[in-house]
Amino acid sequence: MNTTLKRNSHWEPPANEGIRLSVKTKVAGVLLLLIVFAAIYWILLETGALATVTNKVALREWIDQLGYWGPVGIIGLMIMAIVLSPIPSAPVAMVAGAVYGSFWGTVFVVVGAEAGALIAFAIARSLGYDVIHRWSRVRPVLNWLGKDRSQGTLMLIIFASRLVPFISFDAVSYAAGLTPLAFWRFVVATLAGVIPAAYLITAFGGLLMASESGLVTIVLILVSGITLLPVVAKLFFSRRIGRKSVLEQ
Repeated sequence: MNTTLKRNSHWEPPANEGIRLSVKTKVAGVLLLLIVFAAIYWILLETGALATVTNKVALREWIDQLGYWGPVGIIGLMIMAIVLSPIPSAPVAMVAGAVYGSFWGTVFVVVGAEAGALIAFAIARSLGYDVIHRWSRVRPVLNWLGKDRSQGTLMLIIFASRLVPFISFDAVSYAAGLTPLAFWRFVVATLAGVIPAAYLITAFGGLLMASESGLVTIVLILVSGITLLPVVAKLFFSRRIGRKSVLEQ
């Protein structure tokens, strides 16, 4: 039984998918979210925290100044970087690795990234297609994810997307909330994909902190290639085995 519909080559969920909310509730929810997001963004902008987040050196100094609260700062910034799109997450992960090392840096980054992804997923699932699809960054991801795919395929796509730093983490999280993907599958796929990517970025944290943007880009490309190798290998051998079985028949 198909769980997706297409209209004008764009995916839309069936009417009974997700949580049913009245129009007034959705509008109120959107307005509340916009107010909260705008307030947080304004505070970050006015306090200079937003500029700090985009500056690796300044961000490291700020995390150092937090002392024991530093891990909370890393986790909080990762959550905001995913829920609030304008905030970049890569510098936060680099600083986490440079300050706390590859192990604890990975732990803090993974906790923040997973929490942020779940919040974005829950927001999208609660507010629904009519609200979330209007976000221009979500639409292309949703049209890609929203094809008639099985739960396993959606899970694999989410997992693979988490391995590539250049794929919008927040857009995938919001778009996934509009698909029929089960919540627990989203949790597992995101966690499985975030851990290796976060580890490699935090492991290179010290090097990336001292590097120019060009070298950072090269390292991130290498990270994407390394983390995607198992997925590509699995797909390659699966297709090869499938072709072999067809020929034998």
